[in-house]
This record gives sequence, structure tokens and C-alpha cells, in this order.
Amino acid sequence: MHAEGVPLSRIARQFGTPCFVYSRAALSASYRSYDAAFAGTDHLICYAVKANPALAILNLYARLGSGFDIVSGGELAQVLAAGGDARKTVFSGVGKTEEEMRQALAAGILCFNVESGSELERLARIAAAAGKTASISVRVNPDIDPRTHPYIATGLKENKFGVPYEEALALYRHARTLPHIAIAGVGCHIGSQITELSPFVAALERTLELADRLRAEGMAVAHIDVGGGLGIRYRDESPPAIADYARALAGCMGPRAVKLMLEPGRSLVGNAGILLTRVEYLKHGAGRNFAVVDAAMNDLIRPALYDAFHEVLPVARRTGDAVTYDIVGPVCETGDFLAGERKLAIAEGDLLAVMSAGAYGMSMSSNYNSRPRAAEIMADGTVTHVTRARESIADLMARERMLP
Repeated sequence: MHAEGVPLSRIARQFGTPCFVYSRAALSASYRSYDAAFAGTDHLICYAVKANPALAILNLYARLGSGFDIVSGGELAQVLAAGGDARKTVFSGVGKTEEEMRQALAAGILCFNVESGSELERLARIAAAAGKTASISVRVNPDIDPRTHPYIATGLKENKFGVPYEEALALYRHARTLPHIAIAGVGCHIGSQITELSPFVAALERTLELADRLRAEGMAVAHIDVGGGLGIRYRDESPPAIADYARALAGCMGPRAVKLMLEPGRSLVGNAGILLTRVEYLKHGAGRNFAVVDAAMNDLIRPALYDAFHEVLPVARRTGDAVTYDIVGPVCETGDFLAGERKLAIAEGDLLAVMSAGAYGMSMSSNYNSRPRAAEIMADGTVTHVTRARESIADLMARERMLP
């Protein structure tokens, strides 16, 4: 197996395992596919930084013209450090702090996606104290079932996100009275890893109903933010093609003279990265066989957290009979697994590629069991770049202090 023109075996020898490996070509192609699909519509793609905040990826997308969707002050700092344009950045999230608001106002971001009445009041106060005007859209919760994993559904009335649809109009009317608030648009986001078009269409139709009502009352609506959530293929899913997604959304928009904003994350980076790991031990038992690898739930938590499926492939084919293994890590948790019941012909020391690990891999990684986080490597044609050096044990202890 190769990453672009680079053998994965060479990457393992040079940089060690576990490590995340990304393809610059795949990252670029996914962005260009979105941009081309929406070419006939006034649009702004705002990459969802939470999917993978690697500075190299943010810089690559900034150079391609992308905007950014952030959910923290830390993500804003990363976007700016990577050369991203604050004027193309939207700030989502239910728990924005006062300091984060000040930081975003000072940077001159495009828009705050407001998620509660309390947040609107706080933002109005912070903007007034700073002598600035905060552009806002209200993130409306349309109560649409995205038919995805409940942990990543965000548009149902029982979810913490957004403002209930029935309360949004009143909040906009109040926002119009606040001198340091400027209404810019309407937004929604119903979830992640959605593999059907109908939930997106239903959510956009509800959002447009509200936008039309706002415009009828004289409120400016410069953009409609449809969020993100388009799924990818991990196993046997059949997510819509980006072109079909674009046609469906554009069809809903009709002749309205507003900008369409979207916040893709996983569908940009998910299948552009893998987690490269090495088999340490093979344990054969009466009821179960285990392949113990050097990657663990602290590197890729999705299987343990969501029971998510990631395809696991040997980097080099081996002759011989395949055996059914659970692929597990060295972390002291029974839930430390990357895959269950995979039929593989492997031996100790072999390399495995955990596929579709470009999204929510490194961004959700931790140092549990005092494990340094993995290196990140970018394949670029026939060369490689270390975009994040592997952490050391010293790095883990560097900010700690013992008692006197």
C-alpha cells in the first residue's frame, strides 16, 4: 500500500508507528469537488475545523480559498496561525465564553452562529464594550431526524444545539433592537455522517421559511448556513455524491439572492487519511483471537465511543490462511479496540492501515495511559512532510509541577 507515491512501509520505517498519514492530493481534490459542485451558486465553503485542526490542512484549505467553521477560541487561533481569513470564519458552538467573543470580535470574523437567547445578550454586551458590531445568524434547531448515530445528531429538539424553531423569530425580532448586533443570516446544522439527501432538504426548507419571514419583516438575510454533516463511506454506506447534494440544496434555494454557506468537515478529510499501526502480538484463544497493535483508543476513539466501523487492511499481502481477529490496543480498557472480528492473514510485526481516519482521529486523541500522541505525516507526491512531530514523554510532563 502507498500514500500517493510513497510506500507506507517506508513511512513506518522513517517515522515510526502509530502515525496518521494524509494525502495532500486527496485533501485538495475533496475541496475542489465541493467548490466545483456549487459553482453555479453564490457560496462559501467553511471547513469544519473540529474534524481535523492540523495546521498543514488548515493552511492548504486557506490557500484554496476556504472559509472556516470554528467552535472555540483555540480553533480560531489555529485558523489565523495557518493563514486563514477571519472574514471567512463563522463561530458556532453552544458555550462561547466572553473571552472567546472578544477574541473573535477583535479578529473581525464573518459571523457568530448564536445558539441561545443568553448568548445573544452576552454577545451584545461584549460587542458594545468593545465598540464593535457583531454580525450574527441564529442557529435554528429544525427538529429534523438526520438518521445518524444519536451522539452526532444535532438537529432534534432534545439536542443541546441551536434555538427551537418556534422561538427563533422572536429572538430575531429582539436582535434587531440591539445596537451592536447586525443580523446577517440564518443557520442550521442537523448532524454528522448523514448518508441521505432528504434530511438536508427538509432542514433547509424549514430554514428558508424562517428566512423568508425575516425578509418580509425587513430584516436583512445575506446568507443561509446549511451546516455540514455529509457522510462518507466507512464500510458499506452510500452517501450522496457531492454534485447531487449541491443540486438538491440549490434547488431549494431557487432564485433567492442570498449566499449559501456550508460547513463540511468529515467529507473533506475523512477518506484522505489513515492510521498506520504495527502488530505487536497475536493472541489466540478458545473463544477469541486478538491482534494487539501499537495504536489504541487514545489515537482513534471512534470505535470505542460510537462502535464505529473502520476498515483495516494489511499494508503488504501475506500468503497463508486468514484468521478472525479483534484489533485491539495496549490501553488498559476492555473498550480499547479499533476493529472487531476481522479476517486477516497477518503476523507479528506486520503493518496495518486503519482506513478513513482523516476525520476525528487526531482531533479527538488523548494522552490516556500516558501515551504520547502520534505523529502526523503528509504524503505529497513522492515526498513526505512531518506536519506534527510525535510527542515525547517529556512533552507530557513539561507543564506539570510537584509540590514543594
